Amino acid sequence: MCYHIRVTARSKTGSEKKVFFALCGALAVFVLSVYLQTSSFNFTNFDDNIYVFQNEHVTQGLSWRSTIWAFTSTHASNWHPVTWLSHMLDCHLFGLDAGAHHLSSVVLHLANSILLFVVLRAMTGRQGLSWFVAALFAVHPLHVESVAWIAERKDVLSSFFGILMLLAYWKYTRRHSNLYYSLVMVAFILGLLSKPMLVSLPILLLLLDYWPLGRLGCPSGSHGVASFKTVLVEKIPLFVLALASSVVTFLVQRASGAVKPLDAFPFCVRVANAVWAYCIYILKTFWPTGLACFYPHPGTGIPTWQVVLSATALTVVTAVAIIKRRQTPYVFTGWLWYIAALLPVIGLVQVGKQAMADRYTYLPHVGLFVAVVWGCDRLVQLASVRLRLGLLQALWASAACAAIVLLSVAAHKQVGYWRNDVSLWKRAIAVTKNNAVAYYNLGTTLATQGDAESAMACFKSAVRIDPRKHEAYANLGALLGERGDYEAAVKYLAKAVKLRPRNPIYRANLGIALVRMGRGAEAIPHLRYALRIQPHDENCRQALVEAVEQLRR
Repeated sequence: MCYHIRVTARSKTGSEKKVFFALCGALAVFVLSVYLQTSSFNFTNFDDNIYVFQNEHVTQGLSWRSTIWAFTSTHASNWHPVTWLSHMLDCHLFGLDAGAHHLSSVVLHLANSILLFVVLRAMTGRQGLSWFVAALFAVHPLHVESVAWIAERKDVLSSFFGILMLLAYWKYTRRHSNLYYSLVMVAFILGLLSKPMLVSLPILLLLLDYWPLGRLGCPSGSHGVASFKTVLVEKIPLFVLALASSVVTFLVQRASGAVKPLDAFPFCVRVANAVWAYCIYILKTFWPTGLACFYPHPGTGIPTWQVVLSATALTVVTAVAIIKRRQTPYVFTGWLWYIAALLPVIGLVQVGKQAMADRYTYLPHVGLFVAVVWGCDRLVQLASVRLRLGLLQALWASAACAAIVLLSVAAHKQVGYWRNDVSLWKRAIAVTKNNAVAYYNLGTTLATQGDAESAMACFKSAVRIDPRKHEAYANLGALLGERGDYEAAVKYLAKAVKLRPRNPIYRANLGIALVRMGRGAEAIPHLRYALRIQPHDENCRQALVEAVEQLRR
């Protein structure tokens, strides 16, 4: 009899392992079905040039020189040396094969999906629900930007270390080993050095201490109870690291001009946009349509009633989650996870000109998915008991699988827009309004392809929407100059110089156009300024010679 029991136990354990690996395999199938197409995609002109194919430090691959640059550079308005090393490793292994760079991000996303499944399964003991959350994370269309955009490698990379940190923290709460605490610290540091958005992770660990770990007295917790003081003190080193990362990031971005001053976006406008963005992210989670790679900031254009309604909804849901935290601890943890994880990028400190970005939901979505999935499962359980409908569980499982399939189809289509620059920016123009950035980038793409007429139309749309879009003025002037229309070229180049008087390229192009019109006296100051900064510009030097000859004549 004892032998029989032992065999049954082993059989059960083997069966559980088979189910676990089958579920991991299913995640891999879903991820690859959505993202494998990126292996044939190109680089984009949306920062891929800055991060990879026009960055000489990255394209040379891994070396001592490039590694030192990665840790000392604030290129691209960020300090994220591990992300730079990741791109360098890709160039070292694959050169400038864009498809291989894309697949590296896909592999990281797949690893994140499986790790998330493992962590949730370990912490909650609920394999089916954990898999559903991981599957939503794997195929949701809002995550396409983080995976299909090579320059956003920092998202999938930082999240990889962030989820590893959660796994190490789970081990630490079980054994309280210094080794596991050290692993938590190392994973957190690597995550911050990949993308500083992870600064909210210490707060997320406190939420996990409440549920599902139960260290703060949650009735459904799975670990021993500890005092709030104990769990807070053990996270002080993590908060110190998060604070240091926040300060460094702010200083770097402010020095590069990425942080917008209050006169560009007053604080009340930032708060209104932040409140509105929190709710729009949720709407797009349940109905992921109209997704774009860039959403222009509306400024004061958000109707007051939308801001008030959004603020009311956020307040009510937060209050209910707190009040009902003992009955529904998963909603408490999941909802506050979503709020806290989004806080560093919600726009209270405005970086760039976007109102929001799909990529910002990558890790915050985990909390929202947990709250929704566990909440729905609880409702189904209550309904099954009260209505005595055992069929509800099967319907719930079927609905979950259908949702994953539908989201996979939508994500596959969304990934396709990242195939090249034209499709990417045309999509952004189609689903957003007054998108000067999209028109400008589409214009530069069309100009590169030789379609000057369409490019100029895009640049004119860009400056109509944003009269301070100096790059569009400069490109318009350059294209008109190439066509010999120097009078119109001078008009646009002069506007570019007025907006950016210290730009040597703008000054040189304006000077050359003035020379072509016979206005050498006006051209000389611009050409001399450009040559002081770029002394090896032969076109500029030749134009200066011609300008001087015009004066002599």
